[in-house]
Amino acid sequence: MRTKILFLLSIIVLGTSTTLQAQKLKKFGSSIEKKIGPKTIKVPYTDVVSYLGYAAPGNEDEVKDGKKFYYIYVWVPLAAPELGVRMMSPVGKNKIKKATMSKAYEENAKSADYFDTYITLERSDIISTANISQDAVDSANWTILERNDDSGEMPKQPSGSTYNSLLRYKSDINDPLKALTVGLYRIGFTTYKTGEVKGTFLAEVAAPIKIPGVVMAKTIKDLKTGLSK
Repeated sequence: MRTKILFLLSIIVLGTSTTLQAQKLKKFGSSIEKKIGPKTIKVPYTDVVSYLGYAAPGNEDEVKDGKKFYYIYVWVPLAAPELGVRMMSPVGKNKIKKATMSKAYEENAKSADYFDTYITLERSDIISTANISQDAVDSANWTILERNDDSGEMPKQPSGSTYNSLLRYKSDINDPLKALTVGLYRIGFTTYKTGEVKGTFLAEVAAPIKIPGVVMAKTIKDLKTGLSK
C-alpha cells in the first residue's frame, strides 16, 4: 500500500513540475536557426521591447468584425529585416526585465484573469514622429502584415491550452506595402472567440538587430511622452 501511495505522489509531483515548466517563458527566438550538436535552435532576437498591461471590458479601442480589439502602438525608428511579436496571458509569476508597465497592470498584477490571445501586426502610413497625433492615427491607413492565434512555441495557459500567440514577419523590400520601414506600427489584440477580453498580458516586439529608440505605449498620449524622453 505504501509503495502505491509513494508512486501516486511521485506522479503528482512530476505533473506539477511539468505544468510549472510549461508556464515559463523562454527566450524569444527569431526565424534564424542554427545547429548545436544534434539540436536545431532558433537564434534569440537581439532587441526585445516588452510591455505589461491589463485588458478589461469597456476599454477596448475598436469593435471590428464583432470582436473587441485593443491596440498597443509601437514607433520603429529604423528599417528592420524582421519583426517578431508575441503575447502571453496571464503574466503570472514571470519576471520580465526592463518592461514598460502600465498603470492598469500595476493595479491588477495579481489578477488570475486571462484570455485566449489573438494578435495582429499592423503598419500605418505615418512615417514621422512629427505627424503622430490621435486624429492622424484615427485617419491613417493601416495594413495588416501578419496575424496569429495559437502558438505551440508559447507557454500554455492555466487551462492547459496553447492559446497564447507568436508571429514573425520578414520584410519584403521589393514590395513597399510589405516592407518593414521606419514608421508607426501597432499590435492589435483580442480574443479568438467573440466575447470579453479580460486579464493581464505581456506583449513583446523583437528584432534581429539593435534598434535604439523603439517606443511602445497603450495610448498615443503615452507614446508621445515616451518619444519625448
